[in-house]
Amino acid sequence: MTETTSGSSLDVRGLILVPAVITLAITLLRLAGELGHRSHILFNTAAGGGMAIIGISWLPFIFGPYFAVKLVRAGHGPSGAWKTFGLTVLGIVILMVGGVIGFGPQIKFPGREILGILLMVLGPALVIFGWPALFKVLVAYGYAARIPVVILMFFALRGQWGTHYDALPAGYSGTSFLREYMMLAVLPQMVIWIAFTVLVGALVGSLVCALAFRGKTTSVAA
Repeated sequence: MTETTSGSSLDVRGLILVPAVITLAITLLRLAGELGHRSHILFNTAAGGGMAIIGISWLPFIFGPYFAVKLVRAGHGPSGAWKTFGLTVLGIVILMVGGVIGFGPQIKFPGREILGILLMVLGPALVIFGWPALFKVLVAYGYAARIPVVILMFFALRGQWGTHYDALPAGYSGTSFLREYMMLAVLPQMVIWIAFTVLVGALVGSLVCALAFRGKTTSVAA
């Protein structure tokens, strides 16, 4: 598949509007479920809240292909779908290496946290070289999804609501509320989860397009 640039500009806001509203609705639904002490399977209140069925971490697997197909049909396809897929796989490896270097207990040297964060930003940035339009859309969607969570976590941590938004990891000892908020809310949501959103969305999106549009040239939708 080759890239075709249409005469129309990329409408990022219009493309992410509905997915962002759906994501916000799920965030609020999860908050209500956790505050109401509903099913642990649906609403996991443990630190991190992993594997809860009601949550927004699954959505890049859905919206990645959605954005990708929309972009291809609008004439904002990749320079190569398989190229984008390969760059995304490399980005995931770099992200994981950054996580180990920056936050792994077995590695200790001055400045390792900064290096780790830089690598975690570099990983998803590789998508730009394969599909810049998809990168822009996924970054915009990622922040639209995660900024409400950061705001919500401020109040949850302050009020100790008993949800996964304010649950502290085992063995964690914060020195102040500001540090706790930065380490548990701002850094994960604004860096790690944005990287996750971009890489997962690009991985699944480029794969779907490589299979669905293989052998075809990207064209502007009629």
